[in-house]
Amino acid sequence: MKFTINERYNNLSSYYKNKYGKKVFKVPINAGFTCPNLDGKVAKGGCKFCSAFGSGEFGGNKKDSFQKQFDEVKERMHQKWPDAFYTVYFQSYTNTYAPLPKLKELYEEAISLDSNIVQISISTRPDEISQEIVDYLYELDQRIDVQIELGLQTIHEKTANDMNRAHDLQSFIDAVALLRSRNIETVVHIMDGLPGETYDMMIETIKFLNTQDIQGIKIHMLNILLNSKLGREYLKNPFPVLTRDEYLKVVVDQIAWLRDDIVIHRLTGDGDPKYLIEPKWIMKKFTVLNDINKRLKQLDLYQGVYYNNAKKHRWFNTFTSTWLFK
Repeated sequence: MKFTINERYNNLSSYYKNKYGKKVFKVPINAGFTCPNLDGKVAKGGCKFCSAFGSGEFGGNKKDSFQKQFDEVKERMHQKWPDAFYTVYFQSYTNTYAPLPKLKELYEEAISLDSNIVQISISTRPDEISQEIVDYLYELDQRIDVQIELGLQTIHEKTANDMNRAHDLQSFIDAVALLRSRNIETVVHIMDGLPGETYDMMIETIKFLNTQDIQGIKIHMLNILLNSKLGREYLKNPFPVLTRDEYLKVVVDQIAWLRDDIVIHRLTGDGDPKYLIEPKWIMKKFTVLNDINKRLKQLDLYQGVYYNNAKKHRWFNTFTSTWLFK
């Protein structure tokens, strides 16, 4: 893929404008789901980094109707983008964790909320993707674009176990294969700065994802939140958190290693100031994004340049020969 001097990676805004002809923004709704590692199906307590809102701090109130939730967010977003289409977004908790008839009811209601909805995006866990769900998503995808977001965070099992993620890497591999067998657009979430993870480990996660049939990625910096188990642990025994400069280095190199056909949906996160303990620098989201772009220009880097050079010149070690190339 060819990039310009001002757009050095495959960003979501440009992708949507090319696909739909104008701006598309996400409207999150809260359907009141829970998670299998909260209710005891696979574990209890949830992921350590996850807040009491199930990573849906900016979603709606589950007590309100879908229509009320959707309209309230839509109106706020239109203050910034008067002319736009919408993605209706199931964000909080595990949004395929219910019997299929219930999922059908919720998804069908959601896509009917507004005639300008062009996509439904469903955030979930890899271990809650089944054949019957994928078969239904395929049918739904014939009527409206369907996007599934899978929470991976890291490929490293020790980190995942420490964070109580409660699913293994193989379940992610299997879920991607199942979704792609029906041509369902698949986006993966990863998280930089998890306790104990080194720069090399974070780069290895990207190299592995290059071998998977994914269409998009969200890169987050770990947010340590008051209303999370990790936040409570941090207050008792603080551990090192990535500095702003360390994060910039990691993300810029991750972009350079990432396959250039993968759409980058996010390069940082939105920490709720009411609950954020660390890192405080994450609150200056747009300056972080600007500095990522500045560093890419300064270093003359584009998405996929390291990956493509390694593929071209075949200089790779035992690890990357397994995961960088199929």
